[in-house]
Amino acid sequence: MDPVPKIVDKKPHVVFIPFPTQSHIKCMLKLARLLHQNGIYITFINTHTNHKRLVDSAGLEEAPGFWFKTVPDGLSSATDDGVKPTEAITEIVAYLATNFFDCFLDVVSGLENPITCMVCDGFMTFTKAIDAAEKLKVPVMLFWTMAACGFMGFYQVKVLTEKEIIPLKDESYLRNGYLDMEIDWIPGMEGIRLKDLPEFTLATSSDDPMFRFFMGLAQEAHKVSHMIIHTFEELEARLVGEIKSIFPNVYTIGPLQLLLDQTTVKETNNRYSLWKEEPECVQWLKTKEPNSVVYVNFGSLAVMSVQDLLEFGWGLVNSNHYFLWIIRTDLVDGKPLVFPQELEEAINKKGFIGSWCSQEEVLNHPAVGGFLTHCGWGSIIESLSAGVPMLCWPSIGDQRTNCRQTCKEWEVGMEISRNVKRDEVEKLVRALMEGLEGKIMRKKALEWKKMAEIATDSNGSSRWDTKNLADEINRLSRN
Repeated sequence: MDPVPKIVDKKPHVVFIPFPTQSHIKCMLKLARLLHQNGIYITFINTHTNHKRLVDSAGLEEAPGFWFKTVPDGLSSATDDGVKPTEAITEIVAYLATNFFDCFLDVVSGLENPITCMVCDGFMTFTKAIDAAEKLKVPVMLFWTMAACGFMGFYQVKVLTEKEIIPLKDESYLRNGYLDMEIDWIPGMEGIRLKDLPEFTLATSSDDPMFRFFMGLAQEAHKVSHMIIHTFEELEARLVGEIKSIFPNVYTIGPLQLLLDQTTVKETNNRYSLWKEEPECVQWLKTKEPNSVVYVNFGSLAVMSVQDLLEFGWGLVNSNHYFLWIIRTDLVDGKPLVFPQELEEAINKKGFIGSWCSQEEVLNHPAVGGFLTHCGWGSIIESLSAGVPMLCWPSIGDQRTNCRQTCKEWEVGMEISRNVKRDEVEKLVRALMEGLEGKIMRKKALEWKKMAEIATDSNGSSRWDTKNLADEINRLSRN
């Protein structure tokens, strides 16, 4: 008697490959869950360490048709939150650049369901993920977990190099005003300066590691036929149109949380954090009046000096406004934080300090009237979704570009100087919370919130792009 043939499930199956940091994982996990709710199987591949952290902090669980797999990251099993993130991510990236390709193929070979396509973080192409897709003979889509302006900012490394504007001739160009040069060829980003773009603008050689990394991203983007961006068209219409003129298939799907909120199927586990979130933060907010609290969070990777932290602390205290301040254990050069007694006593009167929180829950709390942020895109789009104006202190990557658009294009933010001073912090917090500027920005932020809600409703642009993306994945599964 012939053996019974194995029945292969023809349901679409997408493998997700996130860049191994908090904001990228959170964003990609939300898109994965959104597609899962559209009837698509998902395999989500994290590094060993990050998967363990997700399980420990969020109680991560698999659901039917949604699986988690892992690849090694080169970190010892003893690695924990005590590792400085900037050191850990550098080590992980170096390891993945050499080892990801083979480890990924090993994982995929053990999957029961055939792969329809891969959704790869745009920042993971350095791992030869696109080569892996070619070897597997499956299409790959790049997901940029950032704004259209963020992607276009990174893409300028290619354009500026072709125009011979970068690399810089020598280090004197860092000080002679050259970086104030305005770029006038990007619709929706007119007048943006070189210094508003990522770190590749600082390179004085094409061999600079950061220059080469970003150039690789820009060049790899042209190897794929589909691109997903975490934005909504109404926010960046002209810029999205420019990207669509360069790349063939572009989907703008965001804000992802608003899309998830409107689905009829509710996930049993909606946590996305590598750190345990402290409910005490929201409990403290419940004791405060509407629009009376400044929320302060510099994200999951930023590291600052003790002096910068003290300037922020005194500026917040002297503003005489309530503030909820998230200070990771490794925020200050990776060292334990000890405030001077006088400052600590002042903070206890007006502030609440936590180590991590549910940011979207905090931003949507009625007590929060402003957000002091590092301008990571996850923070910006969550603040826009909640209608909360911002004070901006950008540092790396797309943060400077996001800051420029937030302040100049979307008119919902004010920038704090990189060389932070307590008097400036105090002045800007007061302007945000009680001044005319703050009232104007708050009104504008609420308008963007409404636009985000329209984009994600049943006939909105992001809702349609979600449907089009799911339809395209289904089409691929039939080929």
